[in-house]
Amino acid sequence: MKKTCWAGVLALAGMALVGQVHAATMPITFNGGGVSGSLTITFGTATDALFSNAFEITGISGSFSDSNIGVANAAVSSLVPITHSTPGDPENLGVAPNDFSQFAVATGLPPISNGFITYDNLFWPGGASQTAFNYPGAGNFLDIYGLMFSIGGGAVVDLFSNGVGFGNNPGDTNVFGVVVANADTVLDSVPNGVVAGTPEPSTWAMMILGFASLGFAGYRKARKTAAIAA
Repeated sequence: MKKTCWAGVLALAGMALVGQVHAATMPITFNGGGVSGSLTITFGTATDALFSNAFEITGISGSFSDSNIGVANAAVSSLVPITHSTPGDPENLGVAPNDFSQFAVATGLPPISNGFITYDNLFWPGGASQTAFNYPGAGNFLDIYGLMFSIGGGAVVDLFSNGVGFGNNPGDTNVFGVVVANADTVLDSVPNGVVAGTPEPSTWAMMILGFASLGFAGYRKARKTAAIAA
């Protein structure tokens, strides 16, 4: 957890240095239970209206595989748009992020889901807050609702966290789940056992220095232009 939090502090510091001008990219890899993927997410300084430590993901690319259903290296085409839905459980109002969203699936989901897969497309560099009243799972770079993206043919993939310590072992810190579905049915569900990760803190530090350099270079160029104009 200390390592995760340090990465978050560095990331937030980098965002403050760069400001609104530059977007950041972050690789995410995951594997387990027959599913795997290599993603690159894009995000800026915009955060969820309720959680200022949760950055809104604005773009995605990469590939996804699921040997359980015969999907191999499917291209990730886009993020599934945010819908700003109302949580089905009234107790989660004010606890779930403002970007809480739902994707309707006709069949194949457990009754507790009320026919929806939930997501919010938020990246938590310092570790996700608790986002459900009755489930304490938190602490990863994605929350329990997760990141939803399209892989073509009407199929979507939801990569979500179970929360630190909620994996197969008490000490698990990066165990996730995946649901693959379309509007008609669930194509595959791997609720646990998917290991996902982002770069180590040292990589974060290098990225931040790069962002800061870009911002400073832009500042110097603007100052030089202003001086010439004067």
